[in-house]
Amino acid sequence: MELEVRHLRALCAIEDAGSLHKAARQLGVSQPSLTTQLRRIERALDGELFLRERTGCRPTPFGRTVLGRARPLLADMAALVAEARAAANGPRLRIGSTASRALPGWLRRLHRRAPDTETSLVVDVSANALLRMAAGGQLDVAFVHEVEGSPLRVPEGLELRVLMDREPQFVSMSLDHPAARSPVVALEDLAGDRWTVDPSVDGEWDGLRRAFAGAGVDPPVLHADYHTAASLIVSGEAVAPCQPTSGPRDDMAIRPLSGDPLAVRLLLATRPGEHAEVFDDLREAYREAALRTPPYRAWLRRSGSPLLAA
Repeated sequence: MELEVRHLRALCAIEDAGSLHKAARQLGVSQPSLTTQLRRIERALDGELFLRERTGCRPTPFGRTVLGRARPLLADMAALVAEARAAANGPRLRIGSTASRALPGWLRRLHRRAPDTETSLVVDVSANALLRMAAGGQLDVAFVHEVEGSPLRVPEGLELRVLMDREPQFVSMSLDHPAARSPVVALEDLAGDRWTVDPSVDGEWDGLRRAFAGAGVDPPVLHADYHTAASLIVSGEAVAPCQPTSGPRDDMAIRPLSGDPLAVRLLLATRPGEHAEVFDDLREAYREAALRTPPYRAWLRRSGSPLLAA
């Protein structure tokens, strides 16, 4: 059997996912099919690439060597395809982002500055997945957030620009929640509430647990996606961390947390020397979204943020 690009992509998916089950799901194949493919690749290379353990898979020393050669090859292949398509179809900008209220304003500014550039957008809850796509040539830029205390796994070959070094995370609750009467809410005041968090967002659950431990509280936690969480919050069944640019909303109260125990760092990832001009558009779009939200605007004023003078 001769190795093909799809085989290298499968190996990288296994390493990134940490298990054959998760990798198969990401690749859209069955686990038995991926297991058979891995065995064929190992026979072709005359060596074991992964150790199968109860908790998943991890590369052998030989596997790390192969993966170290495979990733640059995949990146080069993706870049070749992207450059060929760009040459054939005209300029194109492929954007990846975690959820952000700055996205509409950013896209509007990009279209205004480069109206002939075709723009596409991929939104994903996983910042690490978006960074891998940017490093692999599937995205040109990736706007992501990094939860404080949970560093992202930044692949080689990416350049990071910091939009906000520490963006505080606020809390959302029902309008009739007793804590909603205060302009700032202490984490201890919400110790009796159920909290909801999306565990698929890289670092969010770990960040919330650290904040709880720091405040000496241990509230019950529900795992749910953002849409389900919104329904639970509005009905008074739960509270949740949220971006400070959220709101204002007629059906939900959004308040800063005392002491800002939850925070993220906002980053724009590109390949070195590429697409630097889009950062200014993003910064202006984020500033617009921030100033549109009174609680966040007040927080920025109190903190003396340079964003207000931008």
